[in-house]
Amino acid sequence: MSDRLKGKTAVVTGAGSGMGRVIAQLFASEGAQIAVLDVSEDSMRETVSLIEADGGVARAYQADISNAASVEHVRQQIVADFGQVTTLINNAGIFDNNSSLTETDEAVWDRVIAVDLKGIFLMCKAFMPHLQDAHNATIVNTASIAGLVANGGGIAYTAAKHGVIGVTKSIAADYGPAVRVNAVCPGLVRTPQTEYIWADGFGAESKVAFLATTPAKRHAECEEIARAVLFLASADSSFVYGHSLLVDGGWTVS
Repeated sequence: MSDRLKGKTAVVTGAGSGMGRVIAQLFASEGAQIAVLDVSEDSMRETVSLIEADGGVARAYQADISNAASVEHVRQQIVADFGQVTTLINNAGIFDNNSSLTETDEAVWDRVIAVDLKGIFLMCKAFMPHLQDAHNATIVNTASIAGLVANGGGIAYTAAKHGVIGVTKSIAADYGPAVRVNAVCPGLVRTPQTEYIWADGFGAESKVAFLATTPAKRHAECEEIARAVLFLASADSSFVYGHSLLVDGGWTVS
């Protein structure tokens, strides 16, 4: 590895599994100290153990990013433990099972918006003062192809991810050059969550249909998304502000 993040402290949400775990591991391998955030205590501690086994530095923090009090509590813990925060990776998110307007009840709408959009707002707001005081600070938000087009998810997920891109642009405009803010927009990615969805009849059919219209003819692996996030979080993308980077195997070109 190149130690591109040596001396950095990265906060990674949703780091207990899937893309978040792989992002945390990759960032640690590039020299960053990692604050591992997740709602699942067992999962986040497993991520920390994996990082430490590879010689990295990480600590686990349980938090509900959709709750302002929880975010503030974990912010205080992280600052007390690590001091300066230089990098914020807002990866945590939930799906809505591709539900349409009439299939989506208010509780599902509220929960998806709370985690996938409000959570990013709360995390950015809480950590921005620390990031502004850092050198070459960065934020990378996980959006989605659903943030750019329809049919990448259900109505709540699509609304939330469109919002993530809007929030990314707004913060980038307001806080550059002190803090660079960008988003990554994955297509179909193999994670424990998507594997579960693909296991049923509808999910399996959706996967086949999705891959049929993807030039790459396959899904992404978590590491492929993590490397895109690393690019946006590192000095390799030093002149990139407010951008939404598609990593979708070409699905949106058709």
